[in-house]
Amino acid sequence: MSNEPKSIGDILDRLEETAGGASKVSFGQIVESLGHRSQGPFLIVPALLEISPIGSIPGVPTVLAAIVILFAAQIMFGRKHVWLPQFVASRGLSAEKIRKGVEKLRPIAERVDRWFHGRVAWLTGKPFVSIAAAACILLALSVPPLEILPFASTAPMAAIAAFGLALLVRDGVLMIAAGLLAALAVAFSLGIVSWTL
Repeated sequence: MSNEPKSIGDILDRLEETAGGASKVSFGQIVESLGHRSQGPFLIVPALLEISPIGSIPGVPTVLAAIVILFAAQIMFGRKHVWLPQFVASRGLSAEKIRKGVEKLRPIAERVDRWFHGRVAWLTGKPFVSIAAAACILLALSVPPLEILPFASTAPMAAIAAFGLALLVRDGVLMIAAGLLAALAVAFSLGIVSWTL
């Protein structure tokens, strides 16, 4: 897998291939399957896993949010190759759940891949990449308190996925849309948190 993924379909193909006939897939294996140069996939994959049925497992959204923070911080500071500490890389998810998640996400991925492509690409360059990464960190920080309500953490994770996709396909229009989605997700998160206090 020397080529970097260019679409969500490519990412799902790699997740499916990595899961293969295994019983468990480590986060390190997922990172390896995506290559180390692309930035977008490392924001998209944790977000997609959270949006899929895997996100309904208690504690998983918070773990995935922590991974987003780790990746986004590296992107924000301009690190060329993403890195995972060994204690995170060795942990993983059920391969069967990944395969089911990929299957559920396929129809959405096909539509999204048709809609988005490189428009106003300069909005996906510096300094906008760092701004998007910082926004992803803030969104990921809102996930743990949202776990008290089923699927509430999907809102910030959807915004993170949108930022990742914008970087993946170099689509500036999508980058703007991701910013708007992030603002809505933050407002939603604050509303949920204040409602529960």
